[in-house]
Amino acid sequence: MPTLETAADLLKLLADTDTEWRENAQLEALTLAVAADLPVLLWGEPGIGKTAALNQLAAALDLPLTTVIASVHEPSDFSGLPVLGDDPAVQGVPMAPPDWAVRLVKAGRGLLFLDELSTAPPAVQAALLRVVLERRIGALTLPPGVRIVAAANPRSSAADGWELSAPLANRFVHLQWTFEHDVVVRGLGGVWPSARLPELDAHRLSEAVTFARRAVCGLLSARPKLVHQLPATETRRGGAWPSPRSWDMALRLVAFATAADTSRDVLSMLVRGAVGDGPGLELLASLDRMDLPDPEELLHDPASAVLPERGDLRQAVLDAVVEAVRRRPTRERWDAAWAILARAVETGPPDLVVVPATTLAAQRDDDWELPPALERLAGVVSLSRAADRATTRR
Repeated sequence: MPTLETAADLLKLLADTDTEWRENAQLEALTLAVAADLPVLLWGEPGIGKTAALNQLAAALDLPLTTVIASVHEPSDFSGLPVLGDDPAVQGVPMAPPDWAVRLVKAGRGLLFLDELSTAPPAVQAALLRVVLERRIGALTLPPGVRIVAAANPRSSAADGWELSAPLANRFVHLQWTFEHDVVVRGLGGVWPSARLPELDAHRLSEAVTFARRAVCGLLSARPKLVHQLPATETRRGGAWPSPRSWDMALRLVAFATAADTSRDVLSMLVRGAVGDGPGLELLASLDRMDLPDPEELLHDPASAVLPERGDLRQAVLDAVVEAVRRRPTRERWDAAWAILARAVETGPPDLVVVPATTLAAQRDDDWELPPALERLAGVVSLSRAADRATTRR
């Protein structure tokens, strides 16, 4: 048998690997963003498996993979080559798309992989703007069944790397791609993690959209400066940052994550990859507060009040109760608020009650008698004041 045929047999055996489902947050984040039809950009050092992950994703989703190395193409390869027709003065000059775009349109579905994006010069990045956002290549429009994923190395490790332009960066969901030791070892042993689309609950779609809109709009109403924040440095502009476009992506991701009951780790990767770390973490915190009990319900039945276990959420509930009494102060509501604070002392850290208790005490009318619940809080408040006085003396 010829040597090359034997070598081919050995290569076939080496390529014969299997897949298994296992928890992998970054792979789940990638598949959810792909399901949401949002362009994704994988950032990672060379050789850690970005391209291999895309090949495996395309195979798992049964999508034909089209790989385009952005840095070896001219701008006209994405904007289209002008082709003269019979009468340009009447019909104009059409822009002919490249062959890979024609194949994608004919197939009607596929995964377009834009590799080595950070090595593409500024002129090519500018030509990619319509490809990524409008899905137009020359005179063609990519069909809805085509998804777009890109990969890039940090400028420090890219060959002749460029910073990503702000307009192009703001069109992507940015995911930091890293390797897990056990995943690599098991994969080299022949079993890689499998990718699969999230299972969306058909009965929760409307609820998921309402929840996502309420979360994003509620945050931006309270924090209007987060709507658009162009970073000051060129490096940060090449990553995730908040704009109306990226907030729209974050809203879509929250809706998909809610309908799929995605873990908080995966949702955190996605929203921070859309609007940046700071705004993304604020959105996650606001999602937590959306599930907090209504302060009016707590004031209506303080004896049955169930307070969150997490300290920051418990503090937010107590502050909301005191604020509700301030907006509509009555003797009954004031007494109920003290009962809730007493319950908080009995079921959690007493230091969380000090500030709400001090604020609530200042709302007392002269003719209101001290409630019985206040006796259970007197020690906590007096101890805190003594500690404050000692700190001031020091």
